[in-house]
Amino acid sequence: MALNICERYIRSMESSESGTRVMTDGGTTSVGRATLLIVVSALSFGSISVLTLLTTNAGVPLLTAMAWRYVLGAVLLGLVAQAKQIRALPRKRVIQLLLIGGVGQALITYLSLRALDYIPVGPLAFLFYTYPAWVALLAAIRRTERLTPIRIFALILALTGVTIMVGAPTEKLNPIGVMLALGSALLYSAYLPALEYAQEGTPAMLSTFLLIVGAAVSFVLAALFNGELFVPRGTAIWSNIFLLALVSTVIAFLALIKGLSILGPVRTSIIATVEPFFTAVLGALVLGNQFGGSTLVGGVFIATAVLLIEWSSTRITVTA
Repeated sequence: MALNICERYIRSMESSESGTRVMTDGGTTSVGRATLLIVVSALSFGSISVLTLLTTNAGVPLLTAMAWRYVLGAVLLGLVAQAKQIRALPRKRVIQLLLIGGVGQALITYLSLRALDYIPVGPLAFLFYTYPAWVALLAAIRRTERLTPIRIFALILALTGVTIMVGAPTEKLNPIGVMLALGSALLYSAYLPALEYAQEGTPAMLSTFLLIVGAAVSFVLAALFNGELFVPRGTAIWSNIFLLALVSTVIAFLALIKGLSILGPVRTSIIATVEPFFTAVLGALVLGNQFGGSTLVGGVFIATAVLLIEWSSTRITVTA
């Protein structure tokens, strides 16, 4: 059943790749669909924290959980992917995607996790979610995307929403933790445009498969090196790992790659700030965490930014 759902989702995304992707000031169906895909991606990534916490609280080391997450994700996509399509890809493109998944994604995760050894979760979230500003700055320096007044306003709204939700750091923070958190944000701001470039002209499903395989190799090797690679026991544990693989990996990356190819890194990063809001909602529903008014107000700011970005989309992309 789950595999059939996954396959239908992949096929529906592949069929959408054949249509026009020209964006005008008035907006198009493609812009709205891409915006929805990034929201789906952010919501899927937003489940990582809760599912990972449930898994590690059950006694499974983090590296073990991540290794099985990506291995199962690669298996799910491998059952759908066509080997002849992968062999037809240029070797350079395959290597690029494997490295982005195996090095970029793994390093971002490592820096974020290491930062938690020095600073609390709240300041980490605040510092990491500065990445939309870094993405916008990088795009302006490289002159790949315009920083229009509306985009700047949407960026300010999104960052304000995140600040209201997680709170700006008020206490003195360990400089090592701050450097690690900002390092992960800066790396992610380079990761998005690199991913956009590397997957250009490649079906979203194949790009996602190669990214996940690269990440799987890195986490399996890391788990082996630390002596933490084993097969966990328990239906509840495997249910959470399976959800990590299907929702937080396969669906999350598929939606991200497809939406990114249409919207570009700047708009993608702004829209993706809905992730901490969904994480807070899911944490309240599943873990019983407190859901305060500040979270709701922050969510309104972010939702306004997303709607503003979708309404004002003006970037022109070529027809597929």
